[in-house]
Parts: sequence; structure tokens; C-alpha cells
Amino acid sequence: MLISTYNINSVNARLPNLLSWLDKAKPDVVLLQEIKTEFNSFPFFEINSAGYEAKVFGQKSYNGVAVLSRHKTEIVNEGIPGFADENARYLEVLVKAPTADIRVASVYLPNGNPPYNNPDDESKFAYKLEFMNALYNHGAELLRNHEKIVLGGDFNVIATQDDVYDVELFKNNALFRPAVRQRLKALQYLGFYDAFRTLHPQDNGYTYWDYGKAYMQDLGMRIDYLFLSAQMADALVSCEVDKNPRVMDKPSDHTVLTAEFRF
Repeated sequence: MLISTYNINSVNARLPNLLSWLDKAKPDVVLLQEIKTEFNSFPFFEINSAGYEAKVFGQKSYNGVAVLSRHKTEIVNEGIPGFADENARYLEVLVKAPTADIRVASVYLPNGNPPYNNPDDESKFAYKLEFMNALYNHGAELLRNHEKIVLGGDFNVIATQDDVYDVELFKNNALFRPAVRQRLKALQYLGFYDAFRTLHPQDNGYTYWDYGKAYMQDLGMRIDYLFLSAQMADALVSCEVDKNPRVMDKPSDHTVLTAEFRF
């Protein structure tokens, strides 16, 4: 079974790229972030025609998450339970595959940096920490059920200095501040395994490059993750960064991370 995560940066703007990649890569489940569309504007027809069922938690112009699956699915949570959030950043779905039932969540953490015109505004960073606290609490609840769980998406956190091309440039950035790195580490200490780092302890594993020349110069960062419960980690066969979507015409600034599981 192949499970992928992909911050698509507008599903309607990148639909040809998405359909082309789905046809070639043939993942079983795809966790999408930043779909940037409401439910009624999501391209259900095209996705269904490609062989995928879609569950969508959308928002006009911003944010938005979705889960695409070749198998039957049902929505469990739109938003993190117990966390009041006006933004569409978390969608939890039960995937009913022939070999296993898997609980997956498409997660899009806040960036957390202040507006350019008000660098002293800490409100966005405070929101990011509140979101991460809520995700930690919900993650702890999920693990108590001993299920097969995947939390995947754009976490907007550079976990270590090895996960960015130049750590000095990001020391004061909300993606690298100690409080967010500590919270991501706390999620792992609960019992969620970083799929890529489990198999690739030294590779950079970049999943994001800004537009312009950043991709050609490999000025990237690793901010997209697949976090696995122990039951999923036991079934992990491979985890690779798929750079093909990043070199397509008019790409997202992120690319795909895919893990393979064998039950």
C-alpha cells in the first residue's frame, strides 16, 4: 500500500499535474493540503474519473485539506476535536482497505510567522502553538486505541538543523523556533515515528523549495512528514521523496512524500 502527502498549493490550479502524477505513481491514499477551495468547487468528477474517492474539508482561497483514496473511506473528524478553529487544516478519515483499516489525517499546520508589515505581531505564532498543543493531545488519544494511524502533511516545522539548506537563515523563523521544534519532538515521543527519518537518517529529504532558482540550487527544507503509529511503522517498507511533481509545468512549491507499507 502506498500513502502519499502533498501540499498542492491550489488543487484547481494544479489539477493537470495532480492527475498526471496519480496516473503514473498510483498511490492508494493521498493526503492533500492547501487545496484552496470550498467543497462545492473541488474537482470531484476528475478525481473520481482517475479512480479515487475524495473526502474534502475546504475553505475558500486559503488552507483546505483533503484525502483521496482508491478504497472506501469515511470522515471521522473535520478539525481537531476540542480545538475551535475557523480554518480548514485537519481532516481525519478512516480508510477501509482490503488488507487493513487505517486512520489517516491530512494536516496543514499554520506557518506562524508575523505579517510583513508588523514583524512584532506574535498572534500567528501563538495560534501555531495552540494548534500543535491540540494535535499533541488528540494524538495521545488516538494512540490509546492501538490502531494503524498516519498523520501526514505540511507541518511547517524544520525539525533539526539538518532539515534545511542554511540553518542560520531560519534561526528566528517560526518554522524553526525552539517552541515548535519541541512540540514536534513531543509528538514523536508519544509514539509517532517519522517515516522518512526512520529509513533515511542522513539524507536531507527536502520536500519544499521556494519558487525561482531554489529548486535548481537545492535550497530546500524538509517540512512535510508522514508520522506513523507503531502498527504502521512495523509495516513500513520504504519512504521516498518524489520530486517529479516539482519539475512539472507550474508546480506547487512542495513535492510529494510517499511511504510504502506491507501488511
